Amino acid sequence: MIVRSFQDIENTDRHVKSASGTWESKRIVLAKENVGFSLHETVLYAGTETSMWYANHIEAVLCVEGEAELTNDDTGETHWIAPGTMYLLNGHEKHTLRPKTDFRCVCVFNPPVTGREDHDENGVYPLLTKEG
Repeated sequence: MIVRSFQDIENTDRHVKSASGTWESKRIVLAKENVGFSLHETVLYAGTETSMWYANHIEAVLCVEGEAELTNDDTGETHWIAPGTMYLLNGHEKHTLRPKTDFRCVCVFNPPVTGREDHDENGVYPLLTKEG
């Protein structure tokens, strides 16, 4: 059994701040836990814009605080995301999130991330292994 708090993660290698400066993430469960997924609490900052494309992962996102506009960059379709709203990137959709307020969400990734990932120039997380 693993029990871990956000306070345990604060300012460790599990507390990742993006190179872009638009978000930070506390990686609660990682690939090294060997459970088949990773679990994160992520905050995207108000007034920013983050374009992402999880070409190597499926991601489910549950908004728990704040509001943001989500755009499917492939279709142009937009959605308003507020607390209690979930979106699932089950088709590896390219997407952009524009938080109107600080946007806190809980994210699940499959395959799990190692904790070292950050978006590359295409918005993609590389597919890292827990050993590499």
